[in-house]
Amino acid sequence: MRLLLDTVTFLWAVSSPENISRAAMSALRSESSVREISAISLSEIAIKQARGKLTFDQADVAAGIADLQLRVLPYAAGHAMRLFDLPLHHPDPFDRQIIAQALAEDVAVVTSDEKFRLYKGLKIVW
Repeated sequence: MRLLLDTVTFLWAVSSPENISRAAMSALRSESSVREISAISLSEIAIKQARGKLTFDQADVAAGIADLQLRVLPYAAGHAMRLFDLPLHHPDPFDRQIIAQALAEDVAVVTSDEKFRLYKGLKIVW
């Protein structure tokens, strides 16, 4: 199963795994899971780190990707095109891009964010 970690889930997996639900942690630990992080999440972390909202730096992100054995999912035009039809249930532009990407890729999102559940057809693991 392909799993796309949202940004908060990635941060928690690296620094506070106790915040991740048992079901989500079980899915992430499964040998059959393909774990992914969006390039959008990398941008979000870099921007928030530059603004002083996060203490994660580039080395922390690279180490987290390696430790969690994540594949970075590039963000492409087809993903962005899904934004045109995406309802405005979620106001955060980074999350909206992750939602559009997950829908376009037909991949489940690992997230505790309840607003993700408002999107028809989006698979959530939590």
